[in-house]
Amino acid sequence: MLWRLIKLLLLLVILSGLALVAYAYVGPLLFPSDFAAPSEPVSQPITLEVN
Repeated sequence: MLWRLIKLLLLLVILSGLALVAYAYVGPLLFPSDFAAPSEPVSQPITLEVN
């Protein structure tokens, strides 16, 4: 009984890993807006202290 649970969890981990890899490769083709870089520049002023 416990061995079945371990095998099931191992199978779920492997399948979720494969799904993540598939999403990383196929995702930009199906969902380009999710993977797009920001289209406007982001700037933030900083103050450097001089010692």
